[in-house]
Amino acid sequence: MLVGNYTPDHQQSMLRFGHLLESELQKAGHTVKVIRPGVHLGRLARTERGLGKWLRYVDKFVLFPARLRQAAATTDVVHICDQAYALHTRYLRSVPHVVTCHDLFAARCAVGEFSQFHTKWSGRRYQHMILNGLAQAGHVTCDSEATRSDVLRLCNLTSRRTSTIHNALNFPYRPVSESEKAGRLSRLGISAGSRFILHVGEPSPYKNQPGVINIFRQLTARPQGRSLGLVMVSSKLTPTVSELIERCGLQPKVRVLSYLEPEDLRALYSSASALLFPSLHEGFGWPIIEAQACGCPVFTSNRPPMMTEIGGDGAVYIDPEDSEEAAVTILENLPHMSRMREAGFVNARRFSAEKMVAGYLKAYAAAKRSVQEKVERPAEADL
Repeated sequence: MLVGNYTPDHQQSMLRFGHLLESELQKAGHTVKVIRPGVHLGRLARTERGLGKWLRYVDKFVLFPARLRQAAATTDVVHICDQAYALHTRYLRSVPHVVTCHDLFAARCAVGEFSQFHTKWSGRRYQHMILNGLAQAGHVTCDSEATRSDVLRLCNLTSRRTSTIHNALNFPYRPVSESEKAGRLSRLGISAGSRFILHVGEPSPYKNQPGVINIFRQLTARPQGRSLGLVMVSSKLTPTVSELIERCGLQPKVRVLSYLEPEDLRALYSSASALLFPSLHEGFGWPIIEAQACGCPVFTSNRPPMMTEIGGDGAVYIDPEDSEEAAVTILENLPHMSRMREAGFVNARRFSAEKMVAGYLKAYAAAKRSVQEKVERPAEADL
């Protein structure tokens, strides 16, 4: 049984992860049931802030547990697909269960590891509960070794109760034909043949949207980069980023696109001069391998897991906080796109669905053993 995300939260990457896992487990011959918090009081929420946020919390953490306990009683293994719901592990102590931790950036902010990002009291309390839930989990899987290192450090878990399982592509990304590209780009308001840098990422602080703008400003300040545009795929821009674009006079060159269909995103990857992905922190970094699978060169951060696990030889690595040097590196490498494309194709093939499913089946087996060991220990003690 997969525990999916609360639909009104619109966490697209988490929803895609759940759909991917459900589909691939079924292909492998397993019966899969998906359960997620129902929308009850959340229907009354007019916004995601203030009272609306708390009404959604009631749906997710007050009303949902009873339904979860009932469904788990007839399930072989429960898989909580997002660490945000790790609070529910306390209801699953007698049931084999796995929690996937995608990243712990919010938790690291809450414990003070990133002093530049402030977390409110309620946020600190919520992240503390998530860490406690992970600490009590039967088995925790992580998208990368970088995230696993954070889990081991912050949750005091043994290595035996954790594992790293890299994500697979959540859509069959591949290059788009020239005719299809032209049609899709036209519908998105992008002229055929235009040169643009692509960025894909939400407005979360660690996605570094200000860094994207600063690097792009440095690119367009140089003769080789003056003809470039910037396409940002994001649900929105923060006020800070919008002000930065205006202050730098970049409005005519920047286009923001929201909630695209995968085929439209595939066309953008296939058309872009390069993907710019200068995240400060990532649990995995799906856009890296999505772009590579479409033949789009990638410039990403010289930090784990982007540099150490995900990008491979198909990416060029930059300091996400040094915009001038990053721009120089990008312009130096743009003439070598064909080599980067070929290396990217090879790297993207490392992240197969078959490998991902095999990793989760091993994690499910480990969770079952953990419960069985708990059952057997009292008997051993009596002997």
